[in-house]
Amino acid sequence: MHGGFWEQTMVSMNPAPRKILIVDDEAAVADSLHLIFSNRGYEVRAVYSAEQAIETLANWQPDLAIIDVMLPQMNGIELAGVLRENYSSCRILLISGHPGTSELLTDAKAHGSSFEILAKPLHPTFILKTVADLLPNPQNGADA
Repeated sequence: MHGGFWEQTMVSMNPAPRKILIVDDEAAVADSLHLIFSNRGYEVRAVYSAEQAIETLANWQPDLAIIDVMLPQMNGIELAGVLRENYSSCRILLISGHPGTSELLTDAKAHGSSFEILAKPLHPTFILKTVADLLPNPQNGADA
């Protein structure tokens, strides 16, 4: 039973998992990203609209939000603005598979906001590396 002390010590030394909020109205995309990140030890929540994201943020603050630009009603750039204003420590990564996105980004830039955007489809290795670079693991940086 002497292993219990070390087991408990190692658990208490591990930092809390980094939290990722995924917002995409395409359930297949949101659910796939949820699976990819949760399998790597992240705490993940997937929602399918900006409005659901805002409800989630009321009692759960992520370290990173991965947001589709083209959402119904409030678009992803508007949601990113809400996040920046109210949760400044949350990193934001926009994703899009639509060609009209550049116009929205230009408009956001004209209003003082600029965001990094990744094109869909997202290869799992690429998105994992991108997120690891944005959210380095506090314990060992390279293995997020």
